[in-house]
Amino acid sequence: MEIVIIGGIAAGMSTAAKAARTNKEATVTVIEKEKYISFGACGLPYYLGNQFEDQNEMFARTPEQMEASGVNLMLEHHVTSIDFKTKTITMTDLKSGEEKTKTYDRLMIATGAQPIVPPLAGMDSDNVYTITKIDQVNKLKANLDKYNKLVVIGGGFIGVEVADQLAIQGKEMRLIEAGSAIMSGPFDPEFSEKLKGAVEEEGVKIHLDELAQELITTDGKVTAVKTHKGDYEADAVIVAIGFRPNTAFVKDQLEMLGNGAIIIDNYGRTSEKDVFAAGDCASVPHRLLGDSYIPLATTANKLGRIVGTNIAVPEDQMEEYVGALGSSAIKAGAYEAASTGLTEKQAKAKGLNYKTTCIETNNHSNYYTVQEKIMIKLVYDAETFVLYGAQLFGKNETVLRATGLTAAIHAGLTTKELGFVDFAYAPPFASTWEAINVAANTAK
Repeated sequence: MEIVIIGGIAAGMSTAAKAARTNKEATVTVIEKEKYISFGACGLPYYLGNQFEDQNEMFARTPEQMEASGVNLMLEHHVTSIDFKTKTITMTDLKSGEEKTKTYDRLMIATGAQPIVPPLAGMDSDNVYTITKIDQVNKLKANLDKYNKLVVIGGGFIGVEVADQLAIQGKEMRLIEAGSAIMSGPFDPEFSEKLKGAVEEEGVKIHLDELAQELITTDGKVTAVKTHKGDYEADAVIVAIGFRPNTAFVKDQLEMLGNGAIIIDNYGRTSEKDVFAAGDCASVPHRLLGDSYIPLATTANKLGRIVGTNIAVPEDQMEEYVGALGSSAIKAGAYEAASTGLTEKQAKAKGLNYKTTCIETNNHSNYYTVQEKIMIKLVYDAETFVLYGAQLFGKNETVLRATGLTAAIHAGLTTKELGFVDFAYAPPFASTWEAINVAANTAK
């Protein structure tokens, strides 16, 4: 069996590793546009923030390791088209410029996504950066001593993380968000407001409901960002407004979401026979929402592993993915926050008959040092009390509590059951009534 995987970062390499172990008779080939594989871009804001120094920490596997495991690599090759009828891939060798073709028996598309760059004047300036590739971040890192005033455009995960990390280093940071809140995807307004306050405590100036209109330049470099409300000086600009799936080369050939993400089923299969997909180029089967776009490393790796089995075995031996809950977390200054399952916005949009409860409670016993408040919001069915979603915000010991809430949502527990789940207790870690118990018992 000839198994070909297009893309060698998270989902692609998870698939390759698993497929090579699952079917030792198969030939597994990975085609990757970059010189490297298995790169964890989630670490880039923290590498930029000097939380660690060795960029190799962000590479889970080396090409040599993968080839030693029996996976063939075609690095610096860019796939330009696929003929699904003849099962033929056309690609360009980026080193020689030569056009090549390769056939497959089963194919996996894991081409990821690219940062959305708005068509603004000045966007091609030398001091404008995106935070997705190691070369770009190394360039920014090398020039940081020259930059004092930096503007981040976009208030999602990367924008907030980068602004926070650079503010900690003493840079004058300004974050411009076109919407009415930062982090508005995974969080409801009260949590977005808490996160805004946490980042502002680090000295970041946040501008909401403000749209960047132009990057003002002098001699090919940005000197200011112009919005409909004002001009802001900038020694450098970081663009982090979202991602677009890298699927243009198969447009109109596969079923896709509105943003171009390839729709897959619970087995990772696309609408084309013998073709699978996963990662930031594909949809994710969400347990409560169905086909969703969730460009997170966790789902990419899990679905990559599922596809690694299914692409290498007969159909009757394929494994079904259990479904995601969109669980995510972020560190903002001295605080941390997590979201899992449905937000209130999502429950309302889905037309569910839901209720919410939102409380502040303590992380552990009052007589143990450094007691902190944790804010917890639960979204649950108004009649059955089945838990749909949860959000948390606080300092120490906050995000890891989301693990228990994710498991509860996955299992379909009710708030009534959750209120009496036997969580571990000791004064340094919890109160006799764990914070999750307390929140669940306020659901009426």
